[in-house]
Amino acid sequence: METKAIENFRSGLNCAQSIVRAFTENLKDKEGILLSVSCGFGGGMGRLQETCGAVTGAFMVIGLHNCKNLTSNSERKEATYAMVQNFSQKFKSNNGAIDCKSLLKCDLSTEDGRQYAHQHHLFEKICERCIADSANILEELLKKMN
Repeated sequence: METKAIENFRSGLNCAQSIVRAFTENLKDKEGILLSVSCGFGGGMGRLQETCGAVTGAFMVIGLHNCKNLTSNSERKEATYAMVQNFSQKFKSNNGAIDCKSLLKCDLSTEDGRQYAHQHHLFEKICERCIADSANILEELLKKMN
């Protein structure tokens, strides 16, 4: 999944979309909706640089997975919240943070910040690493559930 997620990112999808698309291949009939829903989550949610898009994309996949596999809403919520917390802890342990601003250490809401990120290849160096890490953690968590 890591390779698919990185390929998605390199093809022009944002970090959230890259994760969602990599993990929802069996939902091809819903791909347009899933990519639309996850569109605003790149750049830490619309370049607000809050929670990393690779993380929020993983949260969406966790929710989709649990809603497909569990019948009661209370079971779905509890399983999803537990997996989100577990995912967050692992991602933060590996990367030091889950927010985009701390991960990139620049301000994407400004033209200067975006230019800095491009000039220093932060999308390739940091975003791709976060996408890969997100894909690997998510794959591990989903295997435990099956």
